[in-house]
Amino acid sequence: MEENIKREYFELLGFESVGSDPAKLKECSSCAVWLRKWLEAIGFDCELLMCDIKDGKAAPPVLYAERSGCEGVPTVLIYGHYDVQPADPISEWKTPPFTPTEIDGRVYCRGAQDDKGQFFAFLSGVKDYLSTNPVNAPTIKIILEGQEESGSEALIAMADSMRKRIAADVLLVCDTSAAADLRPSIVAGLRGVSHFTVRLKGPSRDLHSGAYGGIAPNPAQAIAELVSSLHNPDGSIAVDGFCDGIERPTGEEVAVAEAGAGTKEAYEADIGCEAVGGEKGKSIVERNSFEPTIEVNGIHSGYAGPGSKPVIPSEAFAKISMRLVPGQSIRAVRDAVTAHLKSRCPRGMTLSIEDYAPGAGGFRLPLASPLFRLASDVLSEMDDRGAVYQWDGASIPVVSVLKEVSGAAPLIVGWGQPEDKIHSPNESYSFAQFDKAREWGRRILSAF
Repeated sequence: MEENIKREYFELLGFESVGSDPAKLKECSSCAVWLRKWLEAIGFDCELLMCDIKDGKAAPPVLYAERSGCEGVPTVLIYGHYDVQPADPISEWKTPPFTPTEIDGRVYCRGAQDDKGQFFAFLSGVKDYLSTNPVNAPTIKIILEGQEESGSEALIAMADSMRKRIAADVLLVCDTSAAADLRPSIVAGLRGVSHFTVRLKGPSRDLHSGAYGGIAPNPAQAIAELVSSLHNPDGSIAVDGFCDGIERPTGEEVAVAEAGAGTKEAYEADIGCEAVGGEKGKSIVERNSFEPTIEVNGIHSGYAGPGSKPVIPSEAFAKISMRLVPGQSIRAVRDAVTAHLKSRCPRGMTLSIEDYAPGAGGFRLPLASPLFRLASDVLSEMDDRGAVYQWDGASIPVVSVLKEVSGAAPLIVGWGQPEDKIHSPNESYSFAQFDKAREWGRRILSAF
């Protein structure tokens, strides 16, 4: 990696652009300004788009950039996000979380991979391409947002009004993983996502567990029982109506997904325990790529500090996310889960659903797509092993929205690996991965 690219990459990583934290709004804005200047320097016209969201609170800016190109060539829309996950728990980081640190060919920093490293490497490839093809390049449009990690609320809110502006033929996204050993992978589908908080309130205050034990209802116990009711003993989802309308994958899609997947042993080595989540009797690929999920992301009640504090807590809450597959209605899923939880609200307590984020649904693309064939040819030039296909269990909610609003066919190719530890302490990205993403950016634009 050239020193100037490394320097710019490290500068970008230095912004504490946690889009979900209102206290980091200034950092997010500074990051967007930095990116605007970088894109302007390589010939793009740029605009920072502002949007107020709930309760009049400002959201991190959306950066829109455009460079006009040749007529008769497909118009390309590129999407990425500059926001990152919080660094917590900071105590588990081996290096400062927002100070990029190079160790053995890897850069350790929050956002090193997700998604600053991936999209900046890709845009560096765009820069390489434009330096050698300034006249024959296609029209290129770029959207970089600061809320992907928390639901893309601002961008989704303004997307419809940008319909004409962002119209394109191809939507390029570099925010996913390659197969093992950096073998290229084309994402043929993404699950959607929606999330919320369920809160139980019981006593008016925390109570002495001796004086009131056996009398007062316990929200801590109740929240555990409530969230456990979301699944049957075999791991299947127990919510009536949740799975209505699901579009099942074809036999070819399952076979292709299984062929490109890692081994059970590799998955278990990655997660550090047995891969026994989800419904019994279904393969790892089926559970992760083609089935919906309901997951408890966090649960809290009462005292969690050192030592003991024998109380009956006054309230409890759980953070819950749902991964959705094609055919599921976001509204129907929300209504089904809400009805399930409210019908099981324990006696003596009140239940509320808070911080609901509708997100977006999932999608699958046809394997016979001409765009996939083009991408496969380009990736085969980069790696003689050729490309595999995957249906990603993760979500990029706004991609579904951009697909509909822009009219563009999504092409999602990334270069992440399990050892990158995204969303975890000690996130990292190797220079080898960065170089692959950069080469992909240059080559795919050349192919158009």
